[in-house]
Amino acid sequence: MTDDFDNDDWGKPDDDVDLAPNEAADPQWLIEKKIPADLREKYEVHSYRSAATILSESFPDEFTELCEMLRRFEITTSIIRTAGGNESDVPKLVSSMLRPKGWNETAIQGDLLVKLRSKALIGHTPKGKPKYDPIEREIVRQKYLDGHKVDYVKHRVAFDLEWNSKDQTFDRDLYAFSAFAQCGVIDVGVLVTRSTDLGDLIRQLGPALTKNGEVELTKDGNPRPTHAKYGASTTWMGKLLYRLNAGRNGACPVLVFGIGPNCVTDWPLEPN
Repeated sequence: MTDDFDNDDWGKPDDDVDLAPNEAADPQWLIEKKIPADLREKYEVHSYRSAATILSESFPDEFTELCEMLRRFEITTSIIRTAGGNESDVPKLVSSMLRPKGWNETAIQGDLLVKLRSKALIGHTPKGKPKYDPIEREIVRQKYLDGHKVDYVKHRVAFDLEWNSKDQTFDRDLYAFSAFAQCGVIDVGVLVTRSTDLGDLIRQLGPALTKNGEVELTKDGNPRPTHAKYGASTTWMGKLLYRLNAGRNGACPVLVFGIGPNCVTDWPLEPN
């Protein structure tokens, strides 16, 4: 969640970027009906395969807890500018609100048992009809499912946050959601990442900061721009919509929230 990449093309159209959902997504009126207005003011929201309906109506308790977390979620320009290290303040903030409520990191593992049933011709009856003997054989594929993990799972709802990782992390998340759903473990997945609009805000911030609050310098000794930490090949909404529009979530309904400028408490910046 905390990898930094020097690429300042975030938000620009590309072959593997979509800035809007396609016909595979749920209509906007459904989102407006199911997602509270105050959240839609803070986040860019999209729903696929009726995820908003499934979450709000089939899992009202989990829906309420996620809505409460999203309402309380706030960041500052300092958090955005500061280097993340092993784990930035953003996922720590989410964990502090969800872990006490029973949203646990969960992995699945499973063996595949394949049963082959056939019949072998062993002869014919006096009247010429064929006679068969049944043959049964079993094949066990060990660890057919292995290594699929979701950071937050409660009952039949999965949730994950991608703040600033390589964009291929979305493939892992969506594949995990799909595997969990196919195994009957979850019915809906929720993903949070940076919205497209947050890129415009980040470009207006000062230089990046180290963990100690000092200005981060490039190899040639110049201040490193904050937006250089959040490149086009990191996790943001354009990279996620591209994958959802292509159906990489499989049969798993997915609801996505993009962290917008209204989540930043000290924005717009006070004039000097």
